[in-house]
Amino acid sequence: MSRMERDETRPSTRLYLITPPVLDPDRFANELVAALAGGDVACLQLRLKDTTDDLVRYAVQVLQPIAHDHGVAFIMNDRPDLAAELDCDGVHIGEDDMGYDDARRLLGADRIVGVTCGDSRHRAVVAAEAGADYVAFGAFFPSVTKAAKHHPSPAVLADWSETTVVPCVAIGGITQENCRPLVEAGADFLAVIASVWSYPQGPEAAVREYNSIFERYGRAFKDEH
Repeated sequence: MSRMERDETRPSTRLYLITPPVLDPDRFANELVAALAGGDVACLQLRLKDTTDDLVRYAVQVLQPIAHDHGVAFIMNDRPDLAAELDCDGVHIGEDDMGYDDARRLLGADRIVGVTCGDSRHRAVVAAEAGADYVAFGAFFPSVTKAAKHHPSPAVLADWSETTVVPCVAIGGITQENCRPLVEAGADFLAVIASVWSYPQGPEAAVREYNSIFERYGRAFKDEH
């Protein structure tokens, strides 16, 4: 999977997994295998904060082959330089990271570059017109992982999905219990962290539950539009 594109053969929403901000790559590998056994996952974003580049490199070495064995794209958070060096499938850049144009030059035309857009349709339009492979809106709900600057409503997803072809990712405090409005609004991907890795029944059950929700509500949205 080299690009994040809408796929009419699948439910209209897919999972975008993000790693915990702190992890032991060797131990986490088992959790990742379990999660990917639970059903369809579009991509895995490696999001390691306040650590060394060598640990990031080792995490990629351990985790990227597992993702690829399951047909899952491997995305680096924040660091286009490391994404290019380590041959990742793409990079996700935030509001305070390297600009889109510089990230694209580093990664080339065939890699994924996704852009955080908060609650701004204007920022999303600028990113999409520049060539971004997806835009991310959020945070939709309070998150224990990151303090959010923006709090959009699901309406931004509905508006985006009805008027553009560039996929959109919903992020921020998303769980199996609160995600239905985002799915029904047309989110192409749900970016999730704790609701998978800290799910009481384990990551495999968490992914299975998300995919069940997508089947129930995502296809209904597509059929109605």
